[in-house]
Amino acid sequence: MRSKLSKAAIAAVGLLLVAACGSGGGTTGATTSKLTPPKIDKLAALGTGEGEVNLVAWAGYVENGSDDPSVNWVTPFEKQTGCKVNVKVAGTSDEMVTLMKSGDYDAVSASGDATLRLIYGGVVAPVNTALVPNYADIFDFLKLKPWNSVGGVAYGIPHGWGANLLMYRTDKVSPAPTSWGAVFDGASTYAGHVTAYDSPIYIADAALYLMKHQPDLGITNPYALDDKQFNAAVSLLKTQNQSIGEYWSDYTKEVEAFKSGDSVIGTTWQVIANLAEADKAPVAAVLPSEGATGWSDTWMVAAKAAHPNCAYQWMNWIVSPEVNAQVAEWFGESPANKLACSHTADKNFCQTYHAADADYASKIWYWTTPTTQCLDGRTNVTCKDYAAWTQAWTEIKG
Repeated sequence: MRSKLSKAAIAAVGLLLVAACGSGGGTTGATTSKLTPPKIDKLAALGTGEGEVNLVAWAGYVENGSDDPSVNWVTPFEKQTGCKVNVKVAGTSDEMVTLMKSGDYDAVSASGDATLRLIYGGVVAPVNTALVPNYADIFDFLKLKPWNSVGGVAYGIPHGWGANLLMYRTDKVSPAPTSWGAVFDGASTYAGHVTAYDSPIYIADAALYLMKHQPDLGITNPYALDDKQFNAAVSLLKTQNQSIGEYWSDYTKEVEAFKSGDSVIGTTWQVIANLAEADKAPVAAVLPSEGATGWSDTWMVAAKAAHPNCAYQWMNWIVSPEVNAQVAEWFGESPANKLACSHTADKNFCQTYHAADADYASKIWYWTTPTTQCLDGRTNVTCKDYAAWTQAWTEIKG
């Protein structure tokens, strides 16, 4: 597991970390004037496979044995279905959106900072979940959510998920933190040794903290911020910036920073915390009392897919119990299929990643593309879209 996670983290985690950094909505259609998905019919019935499928995916999601001969769920799929898998690994959500808009790909493993752009842009079609038998075993807390559906219509199949946690050096930080306040209002205590996720989407972390500690702001969704709420979050982050040692977007650098003590507290992922501990760094990671932001990736089908039948067969395959377990362990995330936990090589894996813990999952605000139409349902104000978040992030970092 140690060697698997190291390889996956360098290739997969490293790429996904910069996904939100490059996903400014202003240039790729994150918002529309009406914010109503165009009418696109979903596949009515599964037909004969077309012989191949073209995928856009995060590194580590479509493994054919070339990275590690023992990690291969593509070849069995090809043998079973007759659908040859062609994959383009994307480094950012913007790249995923651009590639899908080209019309050359059938399906994509999109994160929440890309999904709404694909849906509202008419790039992906609604998904007929009845044609994906394994969808029945997906955890209910991942189905029909704001980042993978619109108006009760599913636009994808949940694949895997995780939280942005608070990691700290157990020998440097005392008492053990239980709140994000340790890196916001209390950041000066560790001035020069605080680290934060390097992305405009990190503004949501500040908004989540304010939602719990400044209720007068009226924040009910950290991705739906009007001018006053947005300015408060930006102000908090500008203050935090004075205590930041570095913003992290590289997995290896965060592990090394915590090992050396350059960083003693800040955001992380469970897989990164595991690797830091394996490298003998005295660290611990917690889900703070306020909850956390996080990600839930979704397999989506192109509106004009040339190989829709193979695409549907791929979606059913990748969330099947055995395969979903393999992907989760290789990538370092919670599987979406509730039956996957009985197939992990590490029998404690799902416990470590809280895979079946609906209460834990309910405390996570999964990445969702901010739009001018407030995602919390308000219609009397305009919210800040991702273009504004991107501009503000540049100002925050100075």
